[in-house]
Amino acid sequence: MSELHYLYGKPTSTADLRTHNSDFQVQEILPFAPTGEGEHHLLHIRKEGLNTVEVAKMLSSFAHVHPKEVTYAGQKDKHAVTEQWFGVRIPGKDTPDWQQLNSDKIALLSASRHSKKLRIGALAGNRFTLTLRNVSDIADVIKRIGLIGDQGVPNYFGEQRFGHDGKNLIFGRQMFTGRKVKDRNKRSMYLSAVRSNLFNTAVSTRLATHGTATLTGDCVMLAGSKSYFVAEQWDDTLIERLAKKDIQLSAPLWGRGLALAQAEAAECEAQALEALTIDKDGLEQAGLNQERRALLLEPQHLQYQVDEDTITLKFALPSGSYATSILRELFNYQDVQEVARQKMLAEQRNAEAQQ
Repeated sequence: MSELHYLYGKPTSTADLRTHNSDFQVQEILPFAPTGEGEHHLLHIRKEGLNTVEVAKMLSSFAHVHPKEVTYAGQKDKHAVTEQWFGVRIPGKDTPDWQQLNSDKIALLSASRHSKKLRIGALAGNRFTLTLRNVSDIADVIKRIGLIGDQGVPNYFGEQRFGHDGKNLIFGRQMFTGRKVKDRNKRSMYLSAVRSNLFNTAVSTRLATHGTATLTGDCVMLAGSKSYFVAEQWDDTLIERLAKKDIQLSAPLWGRGLALAQAEAAECEAQALEALTIDKDGLEQAGLNQERRALLLEPQHLQYQVDEDTITLKFALPSGSYATSILRELFNYQDVQEVARQKMLAEQRNAEAQQ
């Protein structure tokens, strides 16, 4: 991620993220309310020190149902305090005593029946409360918060999309050169990593060469929608709609079919991805189709509070976007939990080498 273009230049301030689990808090926002009836039980759970898959396994065991009957809308970090929705399908009228789930790592916030299965991606967005400590340049961070509030940040896919040490991207590329992956979930994850890297590359190149300026032939998305159209020429009406954020510039999610951008915009994207032909061909052969994603990400309700060398940020993001894309424009930060993980792995490798 460090090689990707910074919209406001590389931050001067260093900071520590996730010194404590409570420094990274996330609340999922459902786009609907539970219906109160049906065979699906929607559980709103606050967790700490557990990843999403671990909680899903606990729910499966507790409710005595097959693991496939437990679903969730999104995955959340282990080293964080997160409020997340889970769905458990239990045919019939039996209702487990969900309160028995409560422990030092799990708190049941609510439980309601619902008529439909909770599916991956079924979120309106997420609310974040992030605390960064040992901030070295408070003034620079505050200045950048103002800029981000006005223009947003590059809508990059975050590090977690690519797995620890970028292994999802590595495995995805290996699939294109003959590696067999039978697990459908892993295959999808690896393809997503390759596609996300192409998107990040296109966004980084465009912002580095043209900034946020419009280009002839831009594929423009309607705000809050996946619908798009091509701006063959930018007239006053389109420029005003862009300024009012009724429409958004976009970048490619690669797949089969003709590139959706045209003219200057298409040329910019082609040049950015020229060296990644194997990745593009692999995604096309895997059956993915051309799609678009917003070029910029604008946090909603962005607030901050300063306490000496500590800053607490609060904001909301739409589903599918990454808080780390906000943080990287504010701080040259280190993830304390990731540093600890890397240290542990290094110690394990040293111990194995000495055996």
